[in-house]
Parts: sequence; structure tokens; C-alpha cells
Amino acid sequence: QDKGTKMTEFWLISAPGEKTCQQTWEKLHAATTKHNNLSTNSKFNIPDLKVGTLDVLVGLSDELAKLDAFVESVVKKVAQYMADVLEDSKDKVQENLLANGGLLEQQWQAEHKFYSSSSDTVPFLFIFKGVNQIDNDLKARASAYNNLKGNLQNLERKNAGSLLTRSLADIVKKEDFVLDSEYLVTLLVIVPKLNYNDWVKQYETLAEMVVPRSSNVLFEDQDSYLCNVTLFRKAVDDFKHKAREYKFMVRDFQYNEEEMKADKEEMNRLSTDKKKQFGPLVRWLKVNFSEAFIAWIHVKALRVFVESVLRYGLPVNFQAMLLQPNKKTMKKLREVLYDLYKHLDSSAAAIIDATMDIPGLNLSQQEYYPYVYYKIDCNLLEFK
Repeated sequence: QDKGTKMTEFWLISAPGEKTCQQTWEKLHAATTKHNNLSTNSKFNIPDLKVGTLDVLVGLSDELAKLDAFVESVVKKVAQYMADVLEDSKDKVQENLLANGGLLEQQWQAEHKFYSSSSDTVPFLFIFKGVNQIDNDLKARASAYNNLKGNLQNLERKNAGSLLTRSLADIVKKEDFVLDSEYLVTLLVIVPKLNYNDWVKQYETLAEMVVPRSSNVLFEDQDSYLCNVTLFRKAVDDFKHKAREYKFMVRDFQYNEEEMKADKEEMNRLSTDKKKQFGPLVRWLKVNFSEAFIAWIHVKALRVFVESVLRYGLPVNFQAMLLQPNKKTMKKLREVLYDLYKHLDSSAAAIIDATMDIPGLNLSQQEYYPYVYYKIDCNLLEFK
């Protein structure tokens, strides 16, 4: 497997045991390795589950298809949310999730013991409950974390943006204002850089009773300066009106230390909270991705079991195998598999060549092969 972040797809297939299941495995392995390693293969041993009647199995086959879709959607959601949470380091999503096919096989081997001991034909509810719990927990955790992130972003927006609207908590200081005076008041004015010379020349005469030399530049952004100016209260309206003609915008602002302190504290609090939640959330996502993924592989394995019994009959005698196709030779691999197994299904030959419709078989909806086949598509978990 190339060492890029390529996760690929796996094919989980089964074929009937020949003289022995080992022989089935050897035959497949020889056929795919004869042509320049068309795939990387491993045995996928599925424990014998209790087999009910044919009707039960057909019903189960439908239920498992639904369960498969549900579990896959949860696996995707957890992976997608991991990508959202890691924000700038999406390329790390792969590392944080799960690697290659060897793992699929090992995970199944390590885990299937507690499923096979279940007394049901298939530990169906057991899987559903577990994955449903992950789905619900994810909703709750994502909602809490997104709220926090949203509030923080709103505050950050308040601290950016144009001088007309942004928070000034980090910009202005107490000494920039004349405070607690009965007669005097300090205004904040946004002056376009292009008009700054006009400001210096004009501001003292824009209205009567402006305190001479009371204006300083407190802050600048790309286009404007933020200046203060002190004048008598009764001249404010006059000053505002006149300033507008020169494109000097007086900003509505009361200096309030308490309010600005509260803003800063809120920002720090949210930022600290977000940092605190980040680690445990990423850990939770890793653990539960792995849980959901294992459950997904189990569902695939159960589907292979049920489908193999339905197709190949009883007694249970089939070998499941996990193939990781080489990207470039997938078509060739399909042909090799078809040649190996076309004898399993007299109708398969007809289907492959058929242009006519065969009742009850909708090829557009479902790929049909003479062997049991399920795809485990890990490409779903790639994020650009």
C-alpha cells in the first residue's frame, strides 16, 4: 500500500468450499497473484452462526442491508466530524482514524469472539444499539462543541472587521478619554487615511468649543485611522453633522470599563473551554470511529455469512476472503474472479452477456457477480 494517505476499497467475497475451504483460499490466492499481484488477500474467517430457516435468512438479509447503510452513515459522520474538528490539519484525519487492510482482518479476528458467542442467529440488535449510541453521543458532543466554536467565532468577528463596528476593547484605553466631566466629552472618529490631512487641519473648527490639540490617532487599519477628539457636550450634534460632510464618521461609543473587561473575559473563557474540550473530543472520536468501523465490518461479515448460506446452501461450507485490489488492475481482477467462479451460477453467464432485462434483477441498482461480494469502501473517509 502506498504510503500516501490513500485509503482504498476492499472486496469481501466468499466462494463455496471445494474439497476443503483451504483449497478454495489457495485457488483464489494463486489466481490473483499469478498476474502481477492483482490484489492483497487475506482469509476472513467467519464463525458458524446459528442458521434459522430459509425465510428467516431472507428476512435477515434485508434487515442487514438496512443495518449496513445505517452503520456506514455513522462511520462517515464520525470521520467527517473528526475532519471538522481538526480544522487546519485535515491531512491528519487519516492518521487519527485507521490504516490498511491488515487492520481490518486483525480487528475482525480480535473482536468476533464475543459476537459468535451470542445466542441469536445474528447479534443484530447488539450492533444496532452500540452504533445508535455512538450516533446519539456524536450529536450531543458535536452540538456542544459547535456552540462553543460558534460563540467564539462571533466574538472573534466582533474583534475584527471595520473600525465602525468592531469591538474596541483591545484598542482604547482609559487615558484616551475625558471621563466624568459635566461639560466635556470625548468622541471617537473614524478618519479615512486619504482625508487625514483634512482632519488635522479642520477638526478644531468643525464646531465651536472643540478643545484645541485634543485629537490623537489611537489605532489604524488598512483604510482608516481611529482618532479621539474632546469637545463641549452641547457642540456634539453640530460637530457630528459637520464631520459627515468631510467623510469623518463619529462612532457611537461610550467608554465602559466593566463592559470591555467582560468582553475580554468571555473571549478568554470560551477560548480556554474550546482548548479543554478539544483533546477529549478527538480521543472520543478516535475510539468511537474504531468501534463504529469494527461494527461495520461485522455487519459486512454477517451479510457474507447470510448471503453465502442462501446462495451455496447447507451445510455451511464457504471461505470468506478479503481482497484489497490494486487500483490500476481492478478490471483485470474482476475478470479473473469471474473466470474462477462463473461455474457457480448458470444464470451469471447469461447476465454478463445479456442485453435483455431479466425479471427481478435490477443490475443498475446492484452489481451482480456469481460469487458473494460486498465492498468496504474506505474512500468514503478521505477528506480534501
